[in-house]
Amino acid sequence: MRVGVHISRFDHPGGGPALGAELAAVGAAAEAGGVSWLSVMDHYFQMEFNDRAEDPMLEAYTTLGYLAAHTSTVRLGALVTGVTYRHPGLLAKIVTTLDVLSGGRATLGIGAAWYEREHLGLGVPFPPVAERFERLEETLRICLQMWDPEADGPFEGRHHRLAETLNVPAPLSSPRPEIMIGGGGEKKTLRLVARYADACNLFATSPKEVAHKLDVLRRHCDTEGRDYDAIRRTVIYGGEAAGRGDLDAFTRDAEEYTGLGIDTMILSPGTGRPAAFVEEFAAPAVPRLAALG
Repeated sequence: MRVGVHISRFDHPGGGPALGAELAAVGAAAEAGGVSWLSVMDHYFQMEFNDRAEDPMLEAYTTLGYLAAHTSTVRLGALVTGVTYRHPGLLAKIVTTLDVLSGGRATLGIGAAWYEREHLGLGVPFPPVAERFERLEETLRICLQMWDPEADGPFEGRHHRLAETLNVPAPLSSPRPEIMIGGGGEKKTLRLVARYADACNLFATSPKEVAHKLDVLRRHCDTEGRDYDAIRRTVIYGGEAAGRGDLDAFTRDAEEYTGLGIDTMILSPGTGRPAAFVEEFAAPAVPRLAALG
């Protein structure tokens, strides 16, 4: 069991001028503490349930590029990129660039998108949910084609048409960057995980609920002829134990998820000073969770 950190707030008391140094400190603390995963949100506006849309929000892949320059071992990704945010061919190129410049540490975290306000706010089309899932599947196919050195050629889909899927330089990850699909939708999202993904990310609502979602995923894998155990299973943890700094309670919670085959518990600091959270809570959690198996 490994520990990840997901940065979801950028409201540092020092404002924008302090964010570069804070992010560099997060990267240093994560690697010094043995954290295996470092991600940022991919949103234009801060999520309203995190506080206010008007709160600070950095563009995800620019931020990940900065983190790549300040780290050397931790895996990097967005959790998760909304499929509507970038043209699929451009997204594949962006993730490839992150993978090349980080030395093969990029993950494509992706989902169907949901935050309508930010789309309307910045004039980005926000199609109905059924179309977003159709676009998600086409985007996954395009990325896989662009990451296949033998598959340079056109792509013809319902929503996307590419004359060439040229992608040079190729990713450094072998055989390609990891694909992580976020969300627990049982009919569509988990089916796409079974069909295309190397990893999934679920909300750690409760061990019982996560166990149910994983059972659904296993059934989709059976239908798709996919090895369920080949999919890396992660959860994002929002339990009170992390918020109050209770490492013992968090370890007990993590132990229940270990039994479900969860690979990584991802913690999200509820603060604009995430480096301190990593040093004081996430890093001490690393050996505890490693000992769980």
